[in-house]
Amino acid sequence: MDLHLQTPDAFPAFPYDPPYSIQAELMHHLYGSIEDGAITIVESPTGTGKTLSLLTAALTWLEDEKNRARKGKMTEMLGDESAMHAKNWVIEQTRERIKRQLEADEQACQERLLSARKREEVMRRAARARVLKKPKWGAGSLKDNAKKKEEVENGDDDVFLPDDDRGERDEDEIFISPALRALMNKVDRPSRSGLDDVEETTCTKVYYASRTHSQLSQVLPELRRLKLFRLSSFRSAHPLHPEKPSIPRKRGLDDLEEGEDETRTRTVALGSRRQLCINEELRSKTRDLDEGCRELLSEKGDKRCPYLPTLDEDIKMIDFRDQILAVPKDIEDLAEAGRLVETCPYFGSRRAIPQAELVTLPYNLLLQKSAREALGIDLKDQIVVIDEAHNLISTLLSLSTIRLPFHVLDTSLQQVCTYVSKFRTRLSATNMVHLKRLMVFLDALKKFMVQWKEDKCAELRKANGKIERVDVFTVAELLDQMGRKAAGINLLEIEGYLKKSKIARKISGYAEKQATESTEAQSLRVSKGQIPPLHTVEDLMIALTNTNDDGRVTLTLAGSWGQEEVEIKYQLLNPAPNFVEIANEARSVVLAGGTMSPISDVIEQLFSHVPPERITTFSCGHIIPEENLQALVVTKSPRGNDVEFKADKQGDPKVVAELGQTLLNFVNVIPAGVVVFFPSYNFLRSAKAAWERAGTLQKFSIKREACFFCLVFFEPDESIDVERVLSDYANAATCPPENKKGAVLFAVIGAKLSEGLNFSDNLARAVIIIGLPFANLGSPELKERLKYVKQLEEKKGVKKEKGQKDAAAELYENMCMNAVNQSIGRAIRHRDDWASLILLDRRYASSAIRKKLPKWIGSRLFVPDSFGQTMKQLGQFYKEKKDS
Repeated sequence: MDLHLQTPDAFPAFPYDPPYSIQAELMHHLYGSIEDGAITIVESPTGTGKTLSLLTAALTWLEDEKNRARKGKMTEMLGDESAMHAKNWVIEQTRERIKRQLEADEQACQERLLSARKREEVMRRAARARVLKKPKWGAGSLKDNAKKKEEVENGDDDVFLPDDDRGERDEDEIFISPALRALMNKVDRPSRSGLDDVEETTCTKVYYASRTHSQLSQVLPELRRLKLFRLSSFRSAHPLHPEKPSIPRKRGLDDLEEGEDETRTRTVALGSRRQLCINEELRSKTRDLDEGCRELLSEKGDKRCPYLPTLDEDIKMIDFRDQILAVPKDIEDLAEAGRLVETCPYFGSRRAIPQAELVTLPYNLLLQKSAREALGIDLKDQIVVIDEAHNLISTLLSLSTIRLPFHVLDTSLQQVCTYVSKFRTRLSATNMVHLKRLMVFLDALKKFMVQWKEDKCAELRKANGKIERVDVFTVAELLDQMGRKAAGINLLEIEGYLKKSKIARKISGYAEKQATESTEAQSLRVSKGQIPPLHTVEDLMIALTNTNDDGRVTLTLAGSWGQEEVEIKYQLLNPAPNFVEIANEARSVVLAGGTMSPISDVIEQLFSHVPPERITTFSCGHIIPEENLQALVVTKSPRGNDVEFKADKQGDPKVVAELGQTLLNFVNVIPAGVVVFFPSYNFLRSAKAAWERAGTLQKFSIKREACFFCLVFFEPDESIDVERVLSDYANAATCPPENKKGAVLFAVIGAKLSEGLNFSDNLARAVIIIGLPFANLGSPELKERLKYVKQLEEKKGVKKEKGQKDAAAELYENMCMNAVNQSIGRAIRHRDDWASLILLDRRYASSAIRKKLPKWIGSRLFVPDSFGQTMKQLGQFYKEKKDS
């Protein structure tokens, strides 16, 4: 029997009927890509209902996949259809029995979630009438605390020994084998009425990732709009027999009181401890919640976190899991639900993953293998949807970057030496061997960094500071520089030892104790709850075990003369290795964004190892009418000069002055808000200073024709001021003061205001892009990446046609255009929005650049022959909008 799923003609789950044509095309494309196990890259502009279309297609396929799984199970258990007719009554009875069993399992799950939902509603009503009391943490254990304090004061340091070297275990415990201990734990665990079986149930799911929790919080409102209803019976469980429910339908979620959510998709939101920890006492005492939480997990009795049930109370965590799955919750809802039942939402959400059908999570939890393993995420044959994927490559590169300042390395070495000196006679031979190897490695790395600093300082003095304060090494070069002893150490063994023994915490804890007792040991002190320095060293050691040539080690000299400090940094030059496992394991991967162009760059950097036939792309136009967007390339200035803002021209006073005059002409025509993006902070600052001296900035507010021009705002240097500047700009643009016509906001491409912000309607009736934001080629790190990409292309033997750019030049240009496209996407945020897009540089007219603009912009791009024609086009566009 053919169980291949045909793409449906329509998507009844979509809340608006009919959907826009581009929405229908996108849903058809996504459904087919998921069924075919493809990797697809989707470009759908903001305002086109991208999130709604992604959810509709993915969850429709998920529902159809469950029905297919039932059909497959029925077919497998019933055997070949040709044999059915011989013993039809036997087949019929068997079919009915199997169907009843499957129906009963699903209904039991639904009833369990319904019960959890009702319990939560009761608790919410009760909470409104009372004040929740905080669980007592450590109450009743004053005697234990006093005893522990006395032990520490009396020098009892056994708590800092590795677990296998501590002498506190019962003598008979030593002779109990691990297998026997596991059996004893299983027998001792209280019965949970068959809940263990339910807990093991897993299902195919959609992992929906985005960059931030604020972006993920927009998913649930869209999910609630879908018309997805879980049926208590099966749709066509067997192809020969139309189905009717074989057991009576009980009161379901749609029978609840009016106004309650009817979403049937089991959903869980994953977050970090920082978002989900409800232990306010811990939050107030520790700087690093992850480390503080781990410390509490190692405690016993009343000193353990009161919000995390013990194994004996596991039923409480399972009930909370059901509450999580019963009603979709975002991160804030999840934390509130945890407070209501006094159960940890961080671990509760992890417990809900196996039975969830939709899992929302931020990038870092999906992209890092260590995070997936910690959460128990298995991507095998699952659907992965990554929204806002224009950030994916930069995120992959940043997640693989490890920074180790010299003072952290030095503290780590001192802590290890002090620890080994103290416990030398009490550590096992295995522990001593690993710790001595660790000391050798740390000492060699420290000596190398000290020597490099001395040599670099000498070079700087000799060259009067006119040389780079950075050097780049391959991993092999670094290990060679550290000497033969360090190069001969198996870093994987040491890293495995650190991870398994968790000795970094023991060493840090002992250093903390020493620091409280002696002023001489203050340099070793790490505040409670902070990440132990050895953890950063461990991360670097893992990175250095990378066997390929994708990584580079950078040494940087920071600080002023006489106060320099060295920082060592590891970074990957290739984003693909960290994404390979996801691409290979998942059934289908969807990368979606408003501006994914140039798409060829995404494929080249992430999926060069994937067969071309598995990769599909989809780039749609905008839902706005053709006349709502004007896209212009300005090639001539008011004086008829070529408009080009290369780096060597950005300091030319004549060029800067003419740019100011050009913008004044534009602002005279454009109503409401105008957002102007510069290619760099340096260009913006120098232009601002020049315009202030020349009085150009003041001209933006000079009275002309009974109306002042605009209020002027600049992107702030500090992130803390962004909200204030945006608020002031929004007020001036949408509700300008008397005799003002709007506002101008000067910003920088790739900076604080270039992505993630919504400049809709009057907030941006024009977006002006000045120049092309090419990265600084003087950066040693960028040089290494471009060099690496070029060498990789040469190794592959790729032949280039005459005049065609090599891989390094393509990457350099693509990095620039990716930043441009994000800034462009700040305007036109919904169907009725309208604006002008003005590209102020003649290079935008070239075919190489134009094809790397988003499809919905490139097809509408117009290149006027003169500045006068540019102004005519602008004036006509805004006059038509004013008259309409």
